[in-house]
Amino acid sequence: MAKLVRYQKCGCFHFITFSCYHRQPLLGNLPAYKVFECALDALRVKYGFVIAGYVLMPEHVHLLVSEPIRSSLSVVLQVLKQQTSRKLKLRGTVRFWQRRYYDFNVYNEKKRVEKLRYMHRNPVKRGLVDKPDQWAWSSFRHYLTGESGVVEIESNWTAQRRGNQLPEHLRLTKATESHAPRPPAAP
Repeated sequence: MAKLVRYQKCGCFHFITFSCYHRQPLLGNLPAYKVFECALDALRVKYGFVIAGYVLMPEHVHLLVSEPIRSSLSVVLQVLKQQTSRKLKLRGTVRFWQRRYYDFNVYNEKKRVEKLRYMHRNPVKRGLVDKPDQWAWSSFRHYLTGESGVVEIESNWTAQRRGNQLPEHLRLTKATESHAPRPPAAP
C-alpha cells in the first residue's frame, strides 16, 4: 500500500472524509448521530481546534476543521473514531470505522466555500432530503440562520456572539499565532 503524505502544521483548514467499515450505514440513526456530535464537540474543546463545517451521512463523515493547538489532527481523528466506535459498535461487528481518512488542505477562501457547499449538498445529492436545511446532521442550518447546535461551528454568527473574538481556548498567544486560522465567513 502506498505511503500517505499529509501536509499538517501549515495553518490551514483541512477537509476530512472518513467512512464506516466497508461503507456500511452504521451512523444512520439518531443515537449514532448524537453520540458523534457530542464526541466531536468535546474533542474540539479538549484539543483546541475550529470546526468550520461538517455533515454526518449514514456511512461516512465530512469535516472542515483547523489544525488542533494541542496534538495533531491525526491524533484527534484517532481519538474521535475510538470514542465513537466504543459507544456505537454493534455486537458481532468487527470494526466500526475504516482505518484511514482523506485529508485535503484548504488554502484559500474559494476552496473553503467549495468544500462547505459540497458537504452541505451531500444529503440532497444522495436523495436523503430535498433541501440542505432539512438534514439535521450538518452545519448548514448554522450558516443559514446562526442556529447553535451540539457542535460549535466557527462562523461570523459565532464570532459576533463572542464580541468578534475567537473562542477562549483558541485565543492567540505567541506559540499558537501561526496555527490558528481566522474564523470563516458564511458561504
